[in-house]
Amino acid sequence: MDSPVPRTRAIAPTLKKPPARPRSKAVAPLNANSATTTQSPTEETTRRPRGRPRKTAEELDDGNRRRKLMDGAAKLFRTQGFAATSTRDIAAAAGMHSGSPFYHFESKSALLYAVMSEGMTMATQSQQQALDALPAKATPREQLHTLIRHHFEILLGPRSSFIPVMLYEWRSLTPAQRKGIARIKDSYEATWMPVLHALAQQGALQAEPGVARLFIFGALNWAVQWFSPKKGKSLDALTDEALALFIRK
Repeated sequence: MDSPVPRTRAIAPTLKKPPARPRSKAVAPLNANSATTTQSPTEETTRRPRGRPRKTAEELDDGNRRRKLMDGAAKLFRTQGFAATSTRDIAAAAGMHSGSPFYHFESKSALLYAVMSEGMTMATQSQQQALDALPAKATPREQLHTLIRHHFEILLGPRSSFIPVMLYEWRSLTPAQRKGIARIKDSYEATWMPVLHALAQQGALQAEPGVARLFIFGALNWAVQWFSPKKGKSLDALTDEALALFIRK
């Protein structure tokens, strides 16, 4: 056989590569005295505002509805009793449909617990605010006066239903719910003890501090049964008379 003729490989024309573009060096941030600041579009679009996002109108409305349910339930539990109050009654008092309470609370028992726990939590916070508003050199007597006046406010003021409900519907709670309320209640009453101890050291307290606390709360809480603003007695006057019962001048 004839020797094969070697095939010539087609050589593609050599194309010159375009010169590589120089990579742009990282630009140092402008100093504080510069007139402009460079920001990438990505940074501007992905930057999130600081803090919690604002609540939507729907979320705010849900909060208002929940509060209306609790306020209406507290008044009904106080006047009619827990057992005699239906969820239909509560919804009607809040201007809602009969099934609306179950959107916010899983049961009537959960609503009762919320009335007590949130009421006591707010009372604990407002009590501390009342004490914080006193001058730094306030005497124990002045502190006790402030505590009694504040307690009358949450007992007999505009939103005062939750404490009577707590006092009279305690047995309607589950054991676990009672423990939760007891913790908040103990925290509220514990604030009184340093003041009572200070008065005892001064010889101004009529009883031992622990016993005095029980007597004081028993007497003050009973005021929900007999106090009437129509009789002309103000909460300030009531506070002065209560203070005179518990400490010596």
